[in-house]
Amino acid sequence: MTVQTSPHEGHLKRALGVPSLVLFGLVYMVPLTVFTTYGIVTETSGGRLPLAYIVTLVAMVFTALSYARMSAAFPVAGSAYTYTQKTFGAPTGFLAGWSLLLDYLFLPMINYLVIGIYLNAAVPALPQWAVVVIAIAVVTVLNIVGIVSVARTNFLIIAVQTIFIVVFIVLAAGKIFGGGDVNLAAPFSGDGSAGGLNPVLAGAAILCLSFLGFDAVSTLAEEAKDPKRGVPRAIMIATIVSGLIFILLSYVSQLVFPSNNFDDVDSGSLDVMVAAGGQFLNNFFTAAYVAGALGSALTSQASVARILFAMGRDGVLPRRVFGYVSPRFSTPVYAIGVVSVVSLLAIVIDLATLASLISFGALVAFSVVNLTVIKHFYLDLRERSNVLLNLVLPLIGFLLTVWLWTSLSGLTLVIGLCWLAIGFIWLLSVTRGFRRPTPVLDIEHQ
Repeated sequence: MTVQTSPHEGHLKRALGVPSLVLFGLVYMVPLTVFTTYGIVTETSGGRLPLAYIVTLVAMVFTALSYARMSAAFPVAGSAYTYTQKTFGAPTGFLAGWSLLLDYLFLPMINYLVIGIYLNAAVPALPQWAVVVIAIAVVTVLNIVGIVSVARTNFLIIAVQTIFIVVFIVLAAGKIFGGGDVNLAAPFSGDGSAGGLNPVLAGAAILCLSFLGFDAVSTLAEEAKDPKRGVPRAIMIATIVSGLIFILLSYVSQLVFPSNNFDDVDSGSLDVMVAAGGQFLNNFFTAAYVAGALGSALTSQASVARILFAMGRDGVLPRRVFGYVSPRFSTPVYAIGVVSVVSLLAIVIDLATLASLISFGALVAFSVVNLTVIKHFYLDLRERSNVLLNLVLPLIGFLLTVWLWTSLSGLTLVIGLCWLAIGFIWLLSVTRGFRRPTPVLDIEHQ
């Protein structure tokens, strides 16, 4: 069943060039996210965080390449949902999109939660729940006003984090080279607390979620000026640049604080800040980190709203709500509103549960998109002349993401499978037990 759009409805506005798309991806990944799991992965890897990031970057480049290829083949909103729908069929596409929602719906929420925690710690008079509500309101207004306002805000967020990174590296370098002999290879050889490669691989699995930005870039295909060339380029640039930033920051951090003996492993980055620049740098870090979390909330809410828009436009979700675009703002305002309401759960949910949900959804999307490259190019189009690009590389990407699944906890798998079961039940309802076809929109390539 094909769903047609009304000529009286609003449409997404093509306003983003490659720089804006790259910034969107970088803000989504948050350059300072390296400090979110700093203590945990440093301890897990035996003081080899930069090496773990290198392993993760290698794994993510294969998947990013698959996203880049599929975004060029299908330059429309929807990301993994659209790619799977076009290659494996509408029902499978729906389940892929449903899994992706698990990731996207909770990414804004985890940012709101972190903002509340950090600002409440800095100013105890500010209730955490109030900070969360205010942050949601600000981000929602910016997203409704339009994608251009999001892009402009991204410049400011990146600027603040860039200034912090420069200050941090300068102060850290002063400490590193002003205090005697320094073992420049220590962040790669480790501190001796955990030997062998397995601890590094375990750390790399945890770091996988630092690279979600390339998926986010693919959701803006219908708002890119040149989606067939701009989006693939932005995906690869954002992935590689963010990976290099993560490696650099983790390397410098472990040189300035060559230990995994943290006061609190969950906030191990604070020990690094104090060691590098005292309380001044610690306060600056808090401000920059909160700004980064706000930017990530801004971009992640924009992305999930467009996933809901793509599914609503196809009639899989209620079209009057999710498939509507405001003629005035050229944004899916109702979808944005739904995301805001769901994000209010940040007031009551805990960080560990959120992280588990995001892990499952991300790895489902990564795995499926690698398979769509093989299905679309190698099997459907029969482009067998380039076996490396159409079969080998996406297959490596798929195997790497499957390997990362082995690090997920049993609770994560149970929650994720329950979410998939709910999605399957909803699909049965929409299709009347598959007696009716899953609604699909006939999207022209633009």
